[in-house]
Amino acid sequence: MAQSVIASSHEVAPHADHASETNTGVSNNKLAIWMFIASEALFFGAFLATYFLYRGRDALFLKGPTPADLLNIPFTSVTTFVLLMSSLTMVLALDAIRRGMHRQFRVWILATALFGLTFIGGQVYEFTEFYREGLHLSTNLFGSTFFVLTGLHGAHVVMGIVWLLSLWARSMQGRLPTEKAEAVEISGLYWHFVDVVWIVIFTAVYLVPQK
Repeated sequence: MAQSVIASSHEVAPHADHASETNTGVSNNKLAIWMFIASEALFFGAFLATYFLYRGRDALFLKGPTPADLLNIPFTSVTTFVLLMSSLTMVLALDAIRRGMHRQFRVWILATALFGLTFIGGQVYEFTEFYREGLHLSTNLFGSTFFVLTGLHGAHVVMGIVWLLSLWARSMQGRLPTEKAEAVEISGLYWHFVDVVWIVIFTAVYLVPQK
């Protein structure tokens, strides 16, 4: 009887070793990124609320070009599609490293970073064109809210690109084995969050008609 109890305890022990590090059912690192994402969601939510609160308020005293004069929805739709495609390559990268296919992982993670760089390139081009047309940060409320909101998102994309490239570099050096796939999963959570935020921003700024 005692031997059976001891044997059963040994069978349970390995399972316990693989238990989560926290009471929430996820590891500490994953819990941290979820908390970070939650705080960033509130952060962007506050800026979006401010944008909707003040949009159209300076219509009667609008200096410089209007949103209808500047916003190029077809062009931004293309860059948005590129960014959304990066979520697919991110999923493929995570699947590859979980399967131990490190060469494929490096291909997909690099493709994700390149898609992000393409999106940033489009945003830089758009900012440059707006500036040439006379829309500056201090031109009007639209200029202020547009540059701050989209610029903050762009900064988050750049941070994500640096993160992805660091994972690619670690893999190239052989320092990212399959056992550390959670590091890729965590970066993927951040990257998907950035993509979702842009969908909301794109809808609010480009697709919702101005008052």
